Amino acid sequence: MRIFRQPLHGLITMYNLRKAKAGEEAKIFDLVKQVLSDYGLEVSPKKTDHDLSDLNKFYFDNKGWFAVIDDGDDIIGSYGIFRVSERVCELRKMYLFREYQGKGLGSLMMEDALHQAKALGYAEIILETNRLLDKAIQLYKKYGFAEYNPSHLSDRCDYAMRKEIYTQT
Repeated sequence: MRIFRQPLHGLITMYNLRKAKAGEEAKIFDLVKQVLSDYGLEVSPKKTDHDLSDLNKFYFDNKGWFAVIDDGDDIIGSYGIFRVSERVCELRKMYLFREYQGKGLGSLMMEDALHQAKALGYAEIILETNRLLDKAIQLYKKYGFAEYNPSHLSDRCDYAMRKEIYTQT
């Protein structure tokens, strides 16, 4: 559990980056739905977003990780590390409400995601996104992700990136 303090309108606001808990799936789904709607995109509960139906099954019990940021009351951001193979994981569900963007929270989540992926033993991390999510793409590039062309993209995605990461042996 990490506590992050960020000045907001002259006040100190506390943000907590933590492991998501079973039972928070609906709140995380609502976050994803709201952020996507800000860009004119829709959630897909039966396909692309089906993994949000059970965090334990799709993440924690499958050599993965899922984290959220809360402001003490509400979940305001999320990301997941999803197992693709023994060597490769996928960064999924990295979303942050618009009003919290530009405060360093995206970088905080990205650094934690890379740390968690390495700790889980992965050597490469991939992601799929939509070009409309330009701030996210800028963040991914800042952390060394490069575009690549996978054989398949999820329904709402039109852009893929990857990054080699190295684990300690």
